[in-house]
Amino acid sequence: MTDLSSLPTTATTLTTGQFHANVHALSPKVAVFDCDGTLWSGDAGSTFMRWTMDTGLLSREATEWLNNRYAGYKRGDVSELAICGEMVQVYHGLRESELRRAAADFFANHIERNIFPEMLQLVTDLQANGVDIWAVSSTCDWVIEEGVKRFNIPANRVLAARVAMENNVATERLLDVPTDEGKVASLNRVGITAPDAVFGNSVHDAAMLSIATGAFPVNPSPDLVKRSIASGWAVYYPTSVAPVSA
Repeated sequence: MTDLSSLPTTATTLTTGQFHANVHALSPKVAVFDCDGTLWSGDAGSTFMRWTMDTGLLSREATEWLNNRYAGYKRGDVSELAICGEMVQVYHGLRESELRRAAADFFANHIERNIFPEMLQLVTDLQANGVDIWAVSSTCDWVIEEGVKRFNIPANRVLAARVAMENNVATERLLDVPTDEGKVASLNRVGITAPDAVFGNSVHDAAMLSIATGAFPVNPSPDLVKRSIASGWAVYYPTSVAPVSA
């Protein structure tokens, strides 16, 4: 029987130098990054949802419906998987070009300033070493593909919540919702079953962190800190979000 008193009560916290060194020590060939909270601070998915409500991109009816669903999610009545899918399905009927213009405007004005420079440097260095970089997110593909342009990650290396397009118009038919075990499934579909390094900030990234040779919780949520302690994962906080005790 495991002696619980012998288990650590805090996660090992890496400095930026240690974090980068540990990643490069793996000599990774494939590295996978969550986006919201990992490459930049904040939740671009929910923030984009609110922004499209405020700007009128979403109709009043769609806004009321999604507000009710999101309130249910916050109460625990709607699952993470369901709300992530619905937050992209709600844009059905809008032109893809309109959605991509909106995503570009939104990201430039509301999220770009929150990019972690330490993560941008890491991705840049890994790319210089020929590492295959993938971005995996439960936020809609329009926002994620726009955001990771800043990291020189191409759209064909993005796995995000997405719906089918017909005649360049968004439909309600879901193609993918990468969250929790779904992130592992999305990676498996593109042939990635054992990535060398995985980076994530929330418990919804734990499944894909678990399949990595090197798991790197970045800016971890309290639930992910608990999982990191149990799994023996060292955590990293970029300077702008580092707790005083880190």
